[in-house]
Amino acid sequence: MAQPAPFRLPAAPASTDLVAKYFRALGDPTRLRILGMLQAERELSAGALTRRLGQPQPKVSNHLACLRWCGFVDTRRDHRIVYYRLVDQRVAAILDLAQGLLDDNCDHVAACGRIPPA
Repeated sequence: MAQPAPFRLPAAPASTDLVAKYFRALGDPTRLRILGMLQAERELSAGALTRRLGQPQPKVSNHLACLRWCGFVDTRRDHRIVYYRLVDQRVAAILDLAQGLLDDNCDHVAACGRIPPA
């Protein structure tokens, strides 16, 4: 019998399944960079994010869609320009807390062979 894909949730997911999926959304370096930029700037257009990341627009759009779908960011449209911002300051708090924990455990995280690089 085939195993379900790791990103698929069971029909009745447990809270831990949903929390794990939530953190997988944060597990991508590009998405973390986007959130960090939005934390620092408050609001940026999709075009500005694409230029700052130096990545193709479709790839950035996919990351933004993921962040929006999961409730990390929201949008505001001004004519043809779409601006992104953090939905909730608790997202910024998560980022700050993670950085603080990393500062205390950087060597251990860098040396961990059980978690593959992103």
